[in-house]
Amino acid sequence: MPNTRDRQLDGLRAVAVTMVLYVHFFADDGSPWGHLGVRLFFVLSGFLITRVLLDARYADRYEPSTALKSFYARRALRIFPPYFAMLAFVGIVNLEGARGNLPWHALYLSNFWYALQDEWSPWVLCHTWSLSIEEQFYVVWPLVILLAPRRSIERICIAVIACSLAYRLYWPLTGTPSLMRDLIPFASMDALVAGALLAAYRARTPVWPKWMVLSWAPLATAFVVLLWLKSTPMSPALEWATWIGIEVLPLVPLTMLVGCCSAGLGGHVGRLVQLPPLTALGRISYGVYLFHPIVLSLVVKAQPWIPVNVSEQGPGRFLVAGAATLILAAISWSVFEKRLNLLKRHFPYVAPRNDSSAASFAHAGNPADHGRRDHRSTIHARDNPGRDGAFQTSDVQ
Repeated sequence: MPNTRDRQLDGLRAVAVTMVLYVHFFADDGSPWGHLGVRLFFVLSGFLITRVLLDARYADRYEPSTALKSFYARRALRIFPPYFAMLAFVGIVNLEGARGNLPWHALYLSNFWYALQDEWSPWVLCHTWSLSIEEQFYVVWPLVILLAPRRSIERICIAVIACSLAYRLYWPLTGTPSLMRDLIPFASMDALVAGALLAAYRARTPVWPKWMVLSWAPLATAFVVLLWLKSTPMSPALEWATWIGIEVLPLVPLTMLVGCCSAGLGGHVGRLVQLPPLTALGRISYGVYLFHPIVLSLVVKAQPWIPVNVSEQGPGRFLVAGAATLILAAISWSVFEKRLNLLKRHFPYVAPRNDSSAASFAHAGNPADHGRRDHRSTIHARDNPGRDGAFQTSDVQ
């Protein structure tokens, strides 16, 4: 039931973006929940783009050049228009004095800008660090999935995750924390490539490794304990250990959560994550994430005309800025992004023989791989706008 699975992944997006809004609109400074939401987005992104690229690679008429061109074209259609519209607005009105460094953000180098400055200035574009890391990932990763030997893909994923973890372990040796430790791409490759590894692994078997089944609950528990410790005074060594733990411990639970929802999670949790309000929020989550700091800046400036306190973190800011963000993102999706997504049909990952047989090639499996799994591709199924709007979950975010 692909529609059920895609609705559940939309539900996860809703959870992730809600955690970000909670931290930016409601919680006190220092809450790690927003960063955890971004990490969940990273796992989802790595999983979805790797899944769709593997679907293309396993198709009968697979050609690397066609798949690469289609991937980049589809990414551009999905990501660039709302992103550059947002940057254009910020530049025109010079919101929070951000006009001077727009070239960094336009080139998707926001993470390096903030890392080199070692401060979140201008704050109104600080959320673009994660979008930049994802875009940098999108440039390189399709080359790995489409060109590397198939049997090496999982090993490459494991090696990248190991290097990312080693990068984290290096930072306590520097003595002082800085934004550089969190904003260089390697700091997020563990989450992005964990999602990719999930897609590659699930391409050959639906059975979870026993060590993951046994470890996810203890790891999640340890993460909660570290959250509690984070609010208590700690020595520098314990602070470093807590930072590493908060970054690393949720990785397996988040990956398993994405994997279970991608297969169609049952029970109360499965029904919860595919509730219509959650899936609707998930579908517009890119716009919510993209626009929420801009909305916050404008709402704070409009405080004299707003009867509740939006100048400080709290319920007033969460309700007003949150509602305004949802309205703007819903409008952007309905009149702008959704229409552009329809153009993806002009960029199939696998070249059809002719127009009438396009769909058949999207679902054709490679006979050489029939023993690994049923490779009936879901490339076009997830992008078919006539199937309950499920197309938006194919490879977005």
